[in-house]
Amino acid sequence: MMIDNYLESTFKQFEYYRMLGEKTFAQLTDAQLFYQINAQSNSIAIIVKHISGNMLSRWTDFLTIDGEKAWRNREAEFDNDVKDRAALMQLWNEGWTCLFTALKTINAANFEQLVYIRNQGHSITEAINRQLAHYPYHIGQIVFLGKMLKDGDWDSLSIPRGDSQKVNSEKFAQPKTKTHFTDEFLNKGEN
Repeated sequence: MMIDNYLESTFKQFEYYRMLGEKTFAQLTDAQLFYQINAQSNSIAIIVKHISGNMLSRWTDFLTIDGEKAWRNREAEFDNDVKDRAALMQLWNEGWTCLFTALKTINAANFEQLVYIRNQGHSITEAINRQLAHYPYHIGQIVFLGKMLKDGDWDSLSIPRGDSQKVNSEKFAQPKTKTHFTDEFLNKGEN
């Protein structure tokens, strides 16, 4: 079932990038979440506000209504008006909930359906892949800002510097298996 495999991989990848964002937030103070390098730059809070706005627009009724909703105010997503960590996390969670709820509606019967984003037709695969590139792009910005703000106190979210050889040795000492690359990160709490 290629459709099922694709959708399962998609869920896992979105969950992985969500986790990277949340692990970054957990390392930062409230002040760091709202820090702007200059007036033209985005704070982590602004990036979260934009990601959430995009998710809500793209994934609300995505099978029947254009992904650029008339009610979306994209320009306002870049206003620095999120007040605190709780409001930030509410935006973050609303966006992800909308995304995952929409993805759960995809099945073999509607997988070939055309969806639109700004009047441009997309296959379901194209629409998902578009966002699977967009959200990690911004989450990479969040992680980069977090790493800069924490400086030497940053807890690596991937293989820490100096550990590549050790990690590769451990991986290649194991038998070959068919697993998704995110499994070891997303299932840590389940072991």
